[in-house]
Amino acid sequence: MKKDVLISIRSCPRYDGDEAPETIELMTAGKFYRKNGIYYIIYQESELTGLEGVTTTLKADPNRVVLIRNGVFASQMIFECGEKHVGLYQVPGAGSMTMSVSAQRIDNALTDDGGSLKVEYSVEINNTLAGENIFVVLKVQFEKRRGIKSIGTSAGAGAAMEAILD
Repeated sequence: MKKDVLISIRSCPRYDGDEAPETIELMTAGKFYRKNGIYYIIYQESELTGLEGVTTTLKADPNRVVLIRNGVFASQMIFECGEKHVGLYQVPGAGSMTMSVSAQRIDNALTDDGGSLKVEYSVEINNTLAGENIFVVLKVQFEKRRGIKSIGTSAGAGAAMEAILD
């Protein structure tokens, strides 16, 4: 059974030449469920992420996470520690490029009651290291959605979002 949830997401991308990563945070309404031992987290992207019109689905089991984006911008990334997965990545207005992802760490603490998920990975574009990222679903929490669609924050504002979720 799909459950309505609040999802708190933090991404810390670091690209070649960046001294410090920019932290991007988002709190959004979504769906959460388990099917055949795999947890699914589904949410709509927004203007805040630059992917308005896209539905993101995370499929998480203990050793693997698959991120699927559908809509005006389609892509799939597969994260498995010690494995390099290569795929075609569509960039709005710029076409497609070959992209590979290699997960260094996956921490899956999801249960039927919610939880968290963390993926640390590197990205190569056309066989050249483009950057590293830490993608964290801080909390998947069952609760009344309070009419929230999505809220974005910038670096340093995470405490405010965490206070809302606690």
